[in-house]
Amino acid sequence: MKPITMIVINWVKPGCEAEYRRCVNPVLDAMRHETTFINTILHQDAEDPARFMLYETWADRGDFFDIQMKKSYRSEYERILPSLLRAPREITFFEALRADYNLEL
Repeated sequence: MKPITMIVINWVKPGCEAEYRRCVNPVLDAMRHETTFINTILHQDAEDPARFMLYETWADRGDFFDIQMKKSYRSEYERILPSLLRAPREITFFEALRADYNLEL
């Protein structure tokens, strides 16, 4: 198993921020129960509230592409997302080299 981290940038149309969150939250809620799920963080740009970033880490790259991307709980999100976007979704993949945490928020 080789872990994979991805950063997904979604530029939604102004005024569609609440609809985007309504669509993405059920996906995030469901995927946290997957056995190869490690973490996800949904961010909203402090200067452009219509720009969102998802930071996701999965334990197995192959499982993510072969199984997780095909899960039924993603279908409504994938169907609706194009109508909410003002620019194409950007996805970048990374392999972790180091992790440090201070969870006192």
